[in-house]
Amino acid sequence: MFKKLAIAALLFAGSAHADQSLLNVSYDVTREFYKDFNQAFIKDWQQKTGNKVTINQSHGGSSKQARSVVDGLEADIISMNQATDIDILYERARLIPKDWQKRLPYGSAPTASTTVFLVRKDNPKRIRDWDDLIKPGVAIVIPNPKTSGNGRYSYLAAWGYVVKKGGDEAKAKEFVARLFKNVPVLDVGGRGATTTFVQRGIGDVLLTFENEVALIKKEFGADQFDVVYPSVSVLAENPIALVDKVVDKRKTRALAQAYLDYHYSEAGQELAVKHALRPRVEAIAAKHQADFRALDLFTIDEVFGGWTKAQKTHFADGGLFDQIYLK
Repeated sequence: MFKKLAIAALLFAGSAHADQSLLNVSYDVTREFYKDFNQAFIKDWQQKTGNKVTINQSHGGSSKQARSVVDGLEADIISMNQATDIDILYERARLIPKDWQKRLPYGSAPTASTTVFLVRKDNPKRIRDWDDLIKPGVAIVIPNPKTSGNGRYSYLAAWGYVVKKGGDEAKAKEFVARLFKNVPVLDVGGRGATTTFVQRGIGDVLLTFENEVALIKKEFGADQFDVVYPSVSVLAENPIALVDKVVDKRKTRALAQAYLDYHYSEAGQELAVKHALRPRVEAIAAKHQADFRALDLFTIDEVFGGWTKAQKTHFADGGLFDQIYLK
């Protein structure tokens, strides 16, 4: 009798484990990457453990997504394009530890991208670098820096361009203010900005991530657009974290950790390359060096003193972006 009960209990436990699922709350432009990545992870997990798993995805503007998790959306995993949109899980709800970035290599950012310019075919406005964006008659499409990590990176890339050329804060502020005068619409997220530029035909140039440009050209045709690489841009790191309070409540910590680790595996890094995301693992980065344009990239730490300081100075209510844009 006891033996039968024990076997039944083991079968039930195995079935419950096999039915595990994860929710990955991510930002706008990772849909296609995670479609492939999740399928690969599910296959790898089943081969290694014999168990099936379901990976659910949620996408949107990065800051809006992060706030949803703080407000109760039970994400096992959060994958963003900047650290501050994960930091708030600690700051506002203590869902993760303060030092979450120390738990995985490269500051818990297994991939990276950068801000580039997408222009109409043959570049009719002759846009070559940041200075061309502030010329009269140039319409720029950028997602809202208040709601989108993509938008924040574009804003900071422009600001950093001035600083890297030797300009002070006043010159950088003036430059970015002139740039945003040429922005006809601010979409909530990066994918919305892409729709505005590509499908609605608004604007002469779209500021967006390098990996989003590759996707646009693949989906809509390489003969429709050109990509311009500016002389200076920003390293856009893509951090990930498991959400401790959620995985402990749902008993998915081991599965969630394996999912994070898979980002650093050879297979995970190769999938990043397939989707035009820059790999961080040295061996894979060296292998694919020719696949990515060598650029003068600065980090947020280097120019702005880190994301916490940049967020407070530029994007908090009443910060420099509000001063520039509202004016």
